[in-house]
Amino acid sequence: MVWISRACWRKYGNFVDNLRLYVKGGSGGMGLPRLGGQGGNGGDVWVVAKKDLTLKQIKDRYPQKRFVAGVGSNSSVRALKGARGGDVQIFAPVGISVTSDDGRILGELNHEEDRVLVARGGQGGSLHSAFLPSKGQIRQVRLDLKLIADLGLVGFPNAGKSSLLTALSHATPEIASYPFTTMRPEIGKVIYEDHKQVSVADLPGLIEGAHMNRGMGHKFLKHVERTKQLMFVVDVCGFQLANNTPFRSAFEAVQLLTKELELYKEELLAKPAILVVNKMDLPEAEEKLRKLEAQLENQEELSQLLPEDMIPSTFLHFKHTVPISALTGLGLPRLKALIRQSLEEQDAMETESQRADRLQELRREVPVVAKPAWGQPQSAWEPS
Repeated sequence: MVWISRACWRKYGNFVDNLRLYVKGGSGGMGLPRLGGQGGNGGDVWVVAKKDLTLKQIKDRYPQKRFVAGVGSNSSVRALKGARGGDVQIFAPVGISVTSDDGRILGELNHEEDRVLVARGGQGGSLHSAFLPSKGQIRQVRLDLKLIADLGLVGFPNAGKSSLLTALSHATPEIASYPFTTMRPEIGKVIYEDHKQVSVADLPGLIEGAHMNRGMGHKFLKHVERTKQLMFVVDVCGFQLANNTPFRSAFEAVQLLTKELELYKEELLAKPAILVVNKMDLPEAEEKLRKLEAQLENQEELSQLLPEDMIPSTFLHFKHTVPISALTGLGLPRLKALIRQSLEEQDAMETESQRADRLQELRREVPVVAKPAWGQPQSAWEPS
């Protein structure tokens, strides 16, 4: 399986792709019966799309994950119409789906400044309500990063990602011998004998400097954020983009891919990942594979021989390195089995984590009632 032990599950928790929030609209203000005054309405709670933001930043900034809008002002002799309570805006990343606790979709944030109303404020007291206000809406809502695929293929141009996607699924991406074939995500479905389906995305080719928006740059890296897991694909014989660019070995390709993801958004490296070594049908592939595996076992030491700007701060330790040939089909059955096993394990752990979070929230909501000790007078244990 692709999982990297329970210790790495804790690390994976650094990448947040869903968040559960408590939201409450503000209560309305009291009306003034003798003068017919109307209380102010309570404020609303909105989720608003904003660039350059992650769900993890929201979680870190608001650990209680509680958002309550302002209460409407009471009607008074000086102000018969009470002031409206203040709204609360929860800024969230673009590409978010907002759902209620029962799974109903409340809205989607597809562009910057898109907004979704998640908790409406209560009405102020008026003649129609006998001058009594209503409470604001209370909800548990979920913010989910909308995935384009379960698995994202990450690799430099011509590593064989398109060929691999074709071999694994029914997708028909363009395949050619020149580097920049894939210009937009191509989604394929891996179908198993029991009809289980896993979506795999062949993402636009990554190049050195992508974190600075070179090549497909940020367009590529934003797609990486929207996959559950990563599959690094490297050419066992190494890679050279053009005659005027340096040759990179398979080991250097792994480090460069890691570095590009890290420089764009370090938490991406917390996602589970498989390393696929492609083109094992080429001459001397077995010898090169053994060399790569030895290098990966000592990558911290060997990375010191690389240029400083190529060395990532965090090294990925892949649980599985899978040699394959997308051309001949070598290793593909084992890879398909590992993909499914990894995703199922991740889903099981996330479900358990969500269950634990919900249990913790329930414990906070239920008040603890002290019990008397035997032989102790009641006054000694009753809360004051």
